[in-house]
Amino acid sequence: MSRNPSMKVKKWITSEELKKRIKDKEKDVKVLNRMHFINYLYSGCSVPEASEKLGITKVTGYNWLERWNQDGYEGLIPRFAGGRPSKLTDYQKIQLKELLTKRDDWTTKEIRNLIYQRFQVEYSLKQVRFILRDLGLKYGKPYPQDYRRPRDAEKQLKKT
Repeated sequence: MSRNPSMKVKKWITSEELKKRIKDKEKDVKVLNRMHFINYLYSGCSVPEASEKLGITKVTGYNWLERWNQDGYEGLIPRFAGGRPSKLTDYQKIQLKELLTKRDDWTTKEIRNLIYQRFQVEYSLKQVRFILRDLGLKYGKPYPQDYRRPRDAEKQLKKT
């Protein structure tokens, strides 16, 4: 795929405004890198030179330049598609949360089986953990208990 090496950067804002925005306002690292790229182009670097300085491919550099020329600053903001829609509806998630709050000691495998039995939807254990996090529930790995430990171990420890 061949790009036009003579593509010019469209100056939506002045160089001083760009540098000020880089210095003061930008918090998102991805956008900040893209703004540094545009700043190099403003300074007279070519796309391959600016790409090499930032450690990105030339193709990525040309993509960033095209997006800058089309949309300005808004073109530098990453566009995420949002991913695949959930297999469970919002109502089903509410029902699941109500079921899970009835008991405290669920395992992820039990939750996965509950989801399958109740809603006929299969999930991996990793996805079940994502769902729990989205529902605002906390999960953790249980610590193994030593069967030899006395029930009043803390009390005995304080005595010594």
